[in-house]
Amino acid sequence: MRKPRLLIASFAALALALGGCASNLTGDTYSRAEARTVQTVRMGTIEALRPVQIEGTKTPIGAGAGAVIGGVAGSGVGGGRGSTVAAVIGAVAGGLLGAMTEEGLTRTQGVEITVREDDGSLRAYVQEVEENQIFRVGQRVRILTVNGTSRVTP
Repeated sequence: MRKPRLLIASFAALALALGGCASNLTGDTYSRAEARTVQTVRMGTIEALRPVQIEGTKTPIGAGAGAVIGGVAGSGVGGGRGSTVAAVIGAVAGGLLGAMTEEGLTRTQGVEITVREDDGSLRAYVQEVEENQIFRVGQRVRILTVNGTSRVTP
């Protein structure tokens, strides 16, 4: 009876951990360190747009949580030495699955925005796609840069 409860608790911990890993890469999201910091503002015109995929996070949290869950689940198989072997196999498989799950859950759709800036330079910026924001070729945009992080806004 104790093992199913432990398994459920482990799955809940994994879900909470992975939810906490999600970061926002949209143009209207700022980190705490960026707030109230002077930004450089440049203007330009969009020359090209291309959909891209931004890979998910790859922290030890997903692999660690998966290993714990896999180990607990594997230890419930068999008895004696068989239980130990199953726990090790479950931990390894769970770790791999947890890492893949974390990366997949935090992967996002992005857009590469190529901008001809008013000084004549051509630069490309990648950011997460925002639901209510549509960019178009020929559109005038602002490029905001703070602490080496740039974002494109209408």
